Amino acid sequence: MKLKMFSLVVSCLVLMMITGCASYYKITDPTSRIVYYTKSYDTKGGSIAFKDARTGAMVTIQNSEIKEISRQTFDEEVKK
Repeated sequence: MKLKMFSLVVSCLVLMMITGCASYYKITDPTSRIVYYTKSYDTKGGSIAFKDARTGAMVTIQNSEIKEISRQTFDEEVKK
């Protein structure tokens, strides 16, 4: 009984950690004003590279405005 309760608590904590660690970003190219959405990005010598959530394309841009957004906002914008 105690082992089952312990396993349940550990499973819930792991699930909360996994879902709570996700980050979502809105990336805007200030030159073209194109907006992208992604879950992660890498910096490469003054530019950033990421996978666009809408198209699945790999994108690299020189200048960018990066804003962390909520999962709800991310999901709504990607569906458009």
